[in-house]
Amino acid sequence: MQRILVLAAVLICAPLVAARADDDEPKLNVGDRAPKFEVREFVKGDAVKELAKGKTHVIEFWATWCGPCRVSIPHISELQKKHPDVNFIGVSVFERDFDKVKPFVKDMGDKMAYRVAVDAVPEGKEADEGAMARGWMEAAGQSGIPTAFIVNPEGVIAWIGHPMEMEKPLEAVIAGKWDVKAEAVRAKEARVRERKLRALIAKIQKAQDDGDSKAMIAAIDAAIKDDPKFEPMLGRVKFEALATLGDVEAALTYGRKLVDDLYKEDAGQLNELAWSLIDPDREKKADAKLVKLALNAAKKGVDLTKGKDANLLDTLACAYFADGNVAKAIETQEQALKLRPDDEELKAHLEKFKKALKNEK
Repeated sequence: MQRILVLAAVLICAPLVAARADDDEPKLNVGDRAPKFEVREFVKGDAVKELAKGKTHVIEFWATWCGPCRVSIPHISELQKKHPDVNFIGVSVFERDFDKVKPFVKDMGDKMAYRVAVDAVPEGKEADEGAMARGWMEAAGQSGIPTAFIVNPEGVIAWIGHPMEMEKPLEAVIAGKWDVKAEAVRAKEARVRERKLRALIAKIQKAQDDGDSKAMIAAIDAAIKDDPKFEPMLGRVKFEALATLGDVEAALTYGRKLVDDLYKEDAGQLNELAWSLIDPDREKKADAKLVKLALNAAKKGVDLTKGKDANLLDTLACAYFADGNVAKAIETQEQALKLRPDDEELKAHLEKFKKALKNEK
């Protein structure tokens, strides 16, 4: 399975359209009227010609080649099922080949249980020149997918963000309890923070390229001191830098803070932290104390996802294996395979565990 590189994880949405100047504010913001809804065609569900007032709409931008988009699709389907009166529309943008959209949606079947449309790209133009890509994504300064826009019954953009973070804002919008003005202020502050973060990432990347873990940690500590809200984003980078330095006790202390506090409700971060320590392809085996930390993080992640995430179960199985509990590793990996029976990597891990158990006997 694909795992997110630690620095890439800080900025999950990779640049897909031209970045605006640091001092430029986007033309389209939370609190503004929703732009014109203009797509080429609907490939699933009843067509929607305009975003009618009196109804809540979720416009989610995705592409067939986008891995994170595939992860968010089942979540969006669950939200559509939970809120049948909301119009969820997945708009395919930035496609390398728009002819792949219909087959993709067909293959997804009930896993993609909401309306799906294709961006209106003028003849002879590039994929990022579509009406929705330009009028919504680029206008809002959004450079990566998946990205969702919640449009309230008044036709105003109430929220913009990652689909996996949409549930609570959506419920508040539906209940009429969402403060659009407050969200507009928060979004503006987030843009300022993002500009700072991008500059910081460049500094951290240079230190990493130079093999200077101490400089990485110093830069991160300074950034967190300036703005504590950076810590959830940068915490895992700092943790891995500490582990790289070989400072087991410092890494263990900080890792516990991440697992028990900062990431306690974030299954994805718990998964990535654990995997960084017990990845079978890791060059150097992690210290036994850090393996225990990974095991704890993976268990918490599995609990958060109620044992329904194959990736997390695989991570937990590998953590059990790294910790020497081969029988438990096999049991857990078999649970993962029940969720994804055709996954060759999961099968390979299970065979490895079984072979190790046989050798023990």
